[in-house]
Amino acid sequence: MDFWDVVAFFLEALLVFVVATTLFDTLHWLLHRWENSKIPLLRTFSSWHWVHHKFLGLDMQINPAYARQNIWLHVLPEYLTSMVAIALFLIAIPWQPVAVVAVVRTVMFVMSLREEGLDYNHMSMDRVGGKQGLLWVNNNYHAMHHVYPHNFFSSFANTFDLLVGTTCQIEGRRFLVTGTGGAFGSAMVKALEKRGAIVEIAKSGVDFSAGSYAGMDEKLTRADVLVLSHGAKTDDCWNANYVTFRDLIDRFTVIGKDRLMAPEVWALGSEVEFHGDMGLEELRDYSSSKRAFAARARQYYRSDDLIYRHIVPSSFTSAMGKGAMSAETAVNIALFFITRGVKYVPVTLTGLAVLNFFRFRYANNAGDETLSPAE
Repeated sequence: MDFWDVVAFFLEALLVFVVATTLFDTLHWLLHRWENSKIPLLRTFSSWHWVHHKFLGLDMQINPAYARQNIWLHVLPEYLTSMVAIALFLIAIPWQPVAVVAVVRTVMFVMSLREEGLDYNHMSMDRVGGKQGLLWVNNNYHAMHHVYPHNFFSSFANTFDLLVGTTCQIEGRRFLVTGTGGAFGSAMVKALEKRGAIVEIAKSGVDFSAGSYAGMDEKLTRADVLVLSHGAKTDDCWNANYVTFRDLIDRFTVIGKDRLMAPEVWALGSEVEFHGDMGLEELRDYSSSKRAFAARARQYYRSDDLIYRHIVPSSFTSAMGKGAMSAETAVNIALFFITRGVKYVPVTLTGLAVLNFFRFRYANNAGDETLSPAE
């Protein structure tokens, strides 16, 4: 085999594994959909699968009483479904990469049998951390499915959830949203409520202000997700765009440190993080405050203590002026990415928010936190 033969072999094996995994994940999704089917046989199949959720429950604790049933009704069907899907590739590609994937899948199956259904993604957990894979499923990611059984269906490769948009639970979760007097915040509330969320609001200057957050503790305690969409473009930018964002996130993280699930935060950034003030005096304070928060936000983005999503829109129509899109469109684009597990969320027509990802993720811009006067 020369180099390109090896590459082709690897790519073929990867394709087989990903597609086979995706086909099982599709069946997995159907088993949940069949829970309330009018067809008794489909409801029976669904009930068999729910044994797996009794084996590893909503509290993320293993129940050994269901270990044997879990093997017969989940582990074995998952393996057989995958093997059938793998075998179908014999029609289209050489047998060698298909055989390798079949062997790997069989080894995984045997190891799961030896551990009575336990593996890296199926074990008791006292805390589901914020570091979750996007393209590949890790234990934190799969734990989300056991806490929120109607989302997070992907088992190994995250193809299914990325395609279908089942990578964020919204229905039934409690959201605390700031900035609801503005265009983006008000549109976010409507969109979340439409998707079945329980939404509470918090007003800057009423419920909190820089250095004054005691009145927020009760609301933060009730919230599963904190959505920060308040801010200012001219007056007191430093406190509005940096200090209050930082302090509320830190406070929410502390309040949620003993929860089973890491707290989740969505925070509104700006493309000014990328292009700066462009020499315009009227953008100087706004740019400094937004860039400072972006530098801080990168720490949240990397943290296991919370699930942090950084939303970066281009201009949208608001009280501040006409934009390239409506606030409703900006929110819908943001939710499209969020429900696919994206943590850096570009909402852009210009493309600057996409380019900003590399600055946000990799640039050494920690000094941006000092670009504006300290509190």
